[in-house]
Amino acid sequence: MAAEPRDARVFVCANTALISPPLVPEIRLHLASEITPLWHATEATLEVQQLPPPYWAFAWAGGQALARYVLDNPALFGGKRVLDFGAGSGLVAVAAARTGAIATAAEIDPFAVASIALNAEANGVAVAIERRDVIDQDAARWDAILAGDMCYERPLAERLTRWLRACAEQGITVLLGDPGRAYLPASGLEALARYTVPTSLDLEDRTSREATVWRLREVFR
Repeated sequence: MAAEPRDARVFVCANTALISPPLVPEIRLHLASEITPLWHATEATLEVQQLPPPYWAFAWAGGQALARYVLDNPALFGGKRVLDFGAGSGLVAVAAARTGAIATAAEIDPFAVASIALNAEANGVAVAIERRDVIDQDAARWDAILAGDMCYERPLAERLTRWLRACAEQGITVLLGDPGRAYLPASGLEALARYTVPTSLDLEDRTSREATVWRLREVFR
């Protein structure tokens, strides 16, 4: 059973602090300053509620790169209908909203949903939240789909990539932010920007990662 929204908001506020990710200092998010206490607190909840790990509490390198690209290119997103897929903290959706986009964050974890709502409020922007699994759903309601750091697990990455390619074929702009995860598509990508993202050794195996913003092509080239 999923947590009630009010309980989830209380949990997020109790286990995070409002801080800015290093690559996007313009945005403040409810993030965990230490990984272990939050992971333990979430595991105690997971035993009862069967929820995913607290990925929402960290600004992952791919998401930071994608958010930076969005903020640096507001003309590409302002006024557009933008989906932040697997939004986690909602960082990319918040960045899109700051450019004037009509931003939606897709997340199925109720703690992430609470985090997104709190982060939108903290930044004074409007972000709609889609709580269903949108993969294989009709994507015509969006002009752009942005996915940050989603290629870390093969089944998800393969399923997501198939859907995103179909979306690109419809003329939807599809951007991936990725710091070299194992299951990034091997072809059909165009590099738009690269960033060096400071990272924590609690989360990564190094103190920085090179993250690329890729456009997923509608056809292989």
